[in-house]
Amino acid sequence: MIKCIIIDDEPLAIQLLTNYAQKSKDLEVVDTFSNPIEALHALSLQDVDLLFLDIQMPELTGIQLMKITNGKYEIILTTAYDQYALDSYDFDVVDYLLKPITLDRFMMAVEKAKKRLSPTPIDSTASEPAIAKDYMFVKSGTKTLKVNLSTILRLEALGDYVAIHTTAGEKILSAENMSYFEVSLPEADFMRVHRSHIVAFSHIDFIERNRIVIQGKRIPISVSYQQAFWVRVSA
Repeated sequence: MIKCIIIDDEPLAIQLLTNYAQKSKDLEVVDTFSNPIEALHALSLQDVDLLFLDIQMPELTGIQLMKITNGKYEIILTTAYDQYALDSYDFDVVDYLLKPITLDRFMMAVEKAKKRLSPTPIDSTASEPAIAKDYMFVKSGTKTLKVNLSTILRLEALGDYVAIHTTAGEKILSAENMSYFEVSLPEADFMRVHRSHIVAFSHIDFIERNRIVIQGKRIPISVSYQQAFWVRVSA
């Protein structure tokens, strides 16, 4: 079970999300809070995996709370405002739900959280890639392609697919998820730096602040991966 807390200054929003959560067999609502400061104090005393977090709240905004918790929890943002979507990528949130939130959209976000919190990739036994030294096999549509690892520049999540960008300018689309590639690719050569990005260290041109540049493409390093990334870079 995924233990979650709902934080929203609107009682009706809390009630709706609680009702939705009760319909999911994967969620356990540990507590709900209309006051984000009270929630922050409670988090230090509770074992929690996931936060449903509103952004616009008095005293402490959702963005500020994420900065304080610094990647300790998986986050699903809930808000009536879409202008914060870009900021959410810097915090590597699971999903961004715009109010009014429908049940099907809520359940989609929960599925994403399950994949993030799963210790192993979901359904990984169904189609494991064959990795042999310097190449791997990747299912793409009706084909199974042999991809030389040395040609992979980066991987990017695109909706239900992962795009593998290669040195030949190809963009190979795979239905596998990012967690699948994160555990399948050699750890010495590849690293996940964002919910939506895995990079090949050998193809990094330069790093500017918390942005990686590979062949002109700027890739953000999200807050939850920054410490591990800079340790790898400085090793």
